[in-house]
Amino acid sequence: MRFFEPRLTSHTAPLAAGAPAVCPFVSDRVDADTLRILHDGGTRLIALRSAGYNHVDLEAAATLGMPVVRVPEYSPYAVAELAMCLVLTLNRKVHRAYNRVREANFSLEGLVGFDLHGKTFGIVGTGRIGRTLARIAHGFGCRVIATDAWPNQALQDELGVTYVVAEDLYRQSDVISLHVPLTPETHHLINGAAFAQMKPGVTIVNTSRGALIDTRALIHALKTRRVGAAGLDVYEEEGPIFFRDLSQQVLQDDVMARLLTFPNVLITAHQGFLTREALANIADTTLASVSAFERGEPLVHQVEVPAPSR
Repeated sequence: MRFFEPRLTSHTAPLAAGAPAVCPFVSDRVDADTLRILHDGGTRLIALRSAGYNHVDLEAAATLGMPVVRVPEYSPYAVAELAMCLVLTLNRKVHRAYNRVREANFSLEGLVGFDLHGKTFGIVGTGRIGRTLARIAHGFGCRVIATDAWPNQALQDELGVTYVVAEDLYRQSDVISLHVPLTPETHHLINGAAFAQMKPGVTIVNTSRGALIDTRALIHALKTRRVGAAGLDVYEEEGPIFFRDLSQQVLQDDVMARLLTFPNVLITAHQGFLTREALANIADTTLASVSAFERGEPLVHQVEVPAPSR
């Protein structure tokens, strides 16, 4: 194995010359130009160490005959637990209290939260992570509602989760957590129109993909107090920012800089996957896919090129 610090782009792709398999991360740019350079350098397999694959040009990869494999699940608990962590931290103002006490300020002014018990917890997408969070929220005594194209009957039977249309989820939820993949259909799923339908003061959490939320619309919703708090582990323009130490530089992203001014916004740098268990599962699954490719075996985690929309 060879490890490189730079992000994978068309400019850095020549570093991988001679490597039959390349393992990109979510912040890498695996576009058509990058894939062509990798292919010319001898790469034949793209092994993503992530569940999402929206940063890969699948059609270009298919044209070049380069299969793309991913890690469809690594630990739903890792991401679901972080989502709940963001909810609790924002609700009880733990981040503000921590900084305040470190400055010997023991005032409780502005730290009032609410009981999560009895509140309506809305989950957008009930795949493995969404289902895990539903169980956590149920354990806190929340009424759990969800929206999904394919309602999960077992979840309804086990927890009494009620499936509703998105508009009803927006209107009823005290907390909303997003757990759907980023596709052309879900891009800016949470936009100005969606925010306008939400209960005033709603807490919204995104640990999925940044572009599910229209960030400028979120800023407007925060300014008008439609959104009471926002917890973001992802950001739609995170590529040049996340996974880097920019503490000695001037932040060039004005939208991110604006978000950081809100006391009721908590941003983490895409660390939902960052548990020992999840990292081990990611490594095991990725290496298993590479080994299967080397042996000429079926690639069980290959990403299929989506059919063209009509």
